[in-house]
Amino acid sequence: MRRIGKTRKGFTLVEMVLVIAIIVILAGTLIVAIGRYLNGANSAVTSVSQHNSQIDYVYDVCEEAINK
Repeated sequence: MRRIGKTRKGFTLVEMVLVIAIIVILAGTLIVAIGRYLNGANSAVTSVSQHNSQIDYVYDVCEEAINK
């Protein structure tokens, strides 16, 4: 069956703006999620670092007490 009238090629301006808006919203959500992930990773690194510092301190105190 043949269509009568103009055939539609390409996208309208409204469709393009809608697609761009959806992409921007998804990118914004992704950026927020990545920021939270990195913040959590930095917190974990800080926690492990503090724990290791405490272990080093206890080790040094025990070693000093043994060598007296």
